[in-house]
Amino acid sequence: MKVYTKTGDNGTTALFGGTRVPKDHIRIESYGTVDELNSYIGLIRDQEIDNHYKEILIEIQDRLFTVGAILATPPEKEVKKNGELRLQNLGIIDSDIDLLENEIDSMEEALPPMTHFVLPGGHTTVSYCHITRCICRRAERLAVQLDHNEPIPGIVIMYLNRLSDYLFVLARKLSFDLKAEETKWIPKK
Repeated sequence: MKVYTKTGDNGTTALFGGTRVPKDHIRIESYGTVDELNSYIGLIRDQEIDNHYKEILIEIQDRLFTVGAILATPPEKEVKKNGELRLQNLGIIDSDIDLLENEIDSMEEALPPMTHFVLPGGHTTVSYCHITRCICRRAERLAVQLDHNEPIPGIVIMYLNRLSDYLFVLARKLSFDLKAEETKWIPKK
């Protein structure tokens, strides 16, 4: 299989099911941003962090491939001509969200209560988490925008929302683990 097909040279690309759309279509922006998010999660995973976090991040990366596939499938192509679901055995389910919530709860138990806003930074790994969280929020906004035009499963938006929460708490936990200084945001009077 060749990497280049030349089919996108005219500024269009194919969705799952074969429909061609412009490369700046909201559906492409949505799953492209999820792909960017997945790449940045790989960057966090490549850092010197506890193996437990790495295992969770691999699971998240797997789930994001599923999110990308869902976003790449227009509603009219969800069912193949033979009646089978195009994305059989692929989906985001409640237990995927439960995993994120359980991880958030577990990390928060080990952290002091948050009493202030935190400025991103303090350690390179922590900064990667904050960048990734921002990309996740953008992916969520784009998924919401897509949903206004072409419905997507609500659980996809929920997953992205919870993932951004997870990434924020992971940044705090890694600051704690790495003994990085958290910079408090104090409004100027």
